[in-house]
Amino acid sequence: MVLLFTGIAGGSYVALQRYGSPAHEGTCVASGLGTSHRYSTDRVANAALISATAVDRGMPPRAASIALATAYQESQLQNIDYGDRDSLGLFQQRPSQDWGTEAEIMDPVYSTNAFYDVLEAIPDYQSADIKDVAQEVQRSGHPEAYRDHETEGRLYASALTGQSGANLVCTLGAVGSTVSPEQLRSELARQFPRATESRRLTSSLSSASGSAPQLPADAGATALVIDTGGDETLGWALANWAVARAADDGVVQVSYQGRVWDRSLRGEESERWGEADGGAADRVVVLVSGR
Repeated sequence: MVLLFTGIAGGSYVALQRYGSPAHEGTCVASGLGTSHRYSTDRVANAALISATAVDRGMPPRAASIALATAYQESQLQNIDYGDRDSLGLFQQRPSQDWGTEAEIMDPVYSTNAFYDVLEAIPDYQSADIKDVAQEVQRSGHPEAYRDHETEGRLYASALTGQSGANLVCTLGAVGSTVSPEQLRSELARQFPRATESRRLTSSLSSASGSAPQLPADAGATALVIDTGGDETLGWALANWAVARAADDGVVQVSYQGRVWDRSLRGEESERWGEADGGAADRVVVLVSGR
């Protein structure tokens, strides 16, 4: 019995190392400052949208970290349709306090821009205490709680605004269906409207085999290629953004600047971006599922 148990335990350990822990499937991690934080994919997708809006508006990473800490305290980064009194959405904004209509507040792009509109009007928001800044925007009954989420706000803002390079990683199951890269391209235009319209970034559909450094077995034949005109910080913001969107948009691989995130990896290999040669290294190349 002891030998049998040892064999089962050993086999389970090897399986978890090779295939990844089931407890971590459907989660993403950002690291830095000597620590890391793991979020579920729905929270990470909302964190990516909040950060994308800051990048698109030309705001500093500090703005994204304040918004992320605030949204986590208010809704745990979920776009909920309920709250205290008439509070709604990611930031628990209230129609009765002139944040917008219920429909507008439930649109995360609208509500995030509304938050930043007020934040930008605070002269010292980049240097003041996050508790004081968030409170000036939100008027919460518990302003001290915003500081509780400052560290993870900084980690995810750093990754999703492109400050920390190849940072965000997600552990996900197989997609199991065919996805069009146009789905992610539409989301790109929705979350980065200013950058898209000004052509600060451009996107195109291209041959996956000619654009990606390697071609996973489950990838489709067409890649989404994003060109940031040599702006590497914006490139890393978009590369991490694409990983954050992987669960919703069937992304199986993201590559940029000789680094690659692969959805199929498990164990230690899944904890970091790998290295790969070839492909369009100076552009963000995203592959989606071809099954």
